[in-house]
Amino acid sequence: MINSKELSIKRITWIREQGYLGYTDQQIRELAFGNRFAYRLCVAFLTPALIFANVPLLIFMNVVAFSSILLPNHPFDYIYNYLIRRWMNGPELPPRSPQLKFACMMASLVIASTIYFIVEGMMTAAYLMGGQLIVIASIVSLFDLCFPSKIYNFIAGKINQ
Repeated sequence: MINSKELSIKRITWIREQGYLGYTDQQIRELAFGNRFAYRLCVAFLTPALIFANVPLLIFMNVVAFSSILLPNHPFDYIYNYLIRRWMNGPELPPRSPQLKFACMMASLVIASTIYFIVEGMMTAAYLMGGQLIVIASIVSLFDLCFPSKIYNFIAGKINQ
């Protein structure tokens, strides 16, 4: 089994906000690494793509982000579920929640905007737009705090009132 570090109650709460409801604290601890996996790969691809204004790589990442809205899991979750988790003896990631699909929809829009700014030669706007996405994804991958999930939960709460 994956060596699950002790996560604080705050971090467990942040993971639950991402749609992991109905799981015990221990199950969330075990899912935490896998949940961060897609974010870490996204940051690993997006950072050099943005630094070098690599439009083909940004297009690839936009396809990844957009397909995660349509598929049950994020494309990188499939890599985790079928390769990494077996090697690490960890639990399988469940299908993506509406909160995480919303986060990927936002990411897709930001990546598309970044591509547009690069193509139009508006590099400052491209770096600001893409940089924000990298910071937000890095915060999730390091601390489990997902701002798009918080936005989704706020909107869904307002709609359901």
